[in-house]
Amino acid sequence: MLTFFTTAKPFRDHSGVIQRNAVASWRSLHPEIEVILFGDDAGAAEICAEFGFRHEPRVERNEFGSKRLDCLFDRAQALARHDFLCYINCDILLLADFLAAFQRVRSRHSRFLMVGRRWDTRITEPVRLGEPGAAERLRLLALETGTQRGPDCVDFFLFPRGLYSQMPPLVIGRIWWDHWLVWQAGHLGADVVDVSSCVVAIHQNHDYGYHPAGASGVWTDQQARRNFELAGGRWHLHTIADAKYRLEAHGERRNWFSFWPPYWRVLRPYCIPVWFALLGITRPVRRLLGLRRRPRPVPPAAAT
Repeated sequence: MLTFFTTAKPFRDHSGVIQRNAVASWRSLHPEIEVILFGDDAGAAEICAEFGFRHEPRVERNEFGSKRLDCLFDRAQALARHDFLCYINCDILLLADFLAAFQRVRSRHSRFLMVGRRWDTRITEPVRLGEPGAAERLRLLALETGTQRGPDCVDFFLFPRGLYSQMPPLVIGRIWWDHWLVWQAGHLGADVVDVSSCVVAIHQNHDYGYHPAGASGVWTDQQARRNFELAGGRWHLHTIADAKYRLEAHGERRNWFSFWPPYWRVLRPYCIPVWFALLGITRPVRRLLGLRRRPRPVPPAAAT
């Protein structure tokens, strides 16, 4: 079966609600699912006792107190009962389609990394998946009110034990570690499989109150810059768009354009100014031809 492992923020306030929702959803997927929760954050021991998870309070941290990813992966691969593991962020709700996708990918690939795009969804209350129809209501909530994020947001990484044996001391809570994991899998010869079409992975929206500068600090501070350097720079950073295969409802297909995203990420900063310059140059001609974009209508509720 499968071992999930993660680390969490303190289980209090809104973070406590969404994290509890998330771990409960993983546990409900199958009786043989194992969950390892790393860290001595407030409430972690109590959650593990309640759900029967394995609690590993000791984690390695850098000089700023941020948790190191390499130590989590090393320990999880050594401790896991199962031969397949999934590191997952502790705000992601999973439904039965996740396990179904895993079984399909496993049947076609022996050495792989399974990833997928998330659905950002507003959830503020406890979720009771044991109630009849609860899972389907959650799925519809995400599809109807949520937003599927682009390929840059990678929140779960399912892989066979031993795939990640040597990792730089990247830290959780900043950017770039997730993109390095995707690159490293492909670099090691594993098949990166995108299951976004088959899996509704529900990211429960939250703020970034754990950083004094909010989300911008997570992206730009000293630890984020260090993660970028430790990862080896932009050529060692891949996203879901780089996946070699895509799992879809009726089968799996090769992503023949997986070679292109690394080059586009390099070219994009130069192409965007050129694009806006072209728009400025051609504006008189477009006006003459009546090609100006019409303004979007204002919804009645916002027309104040």
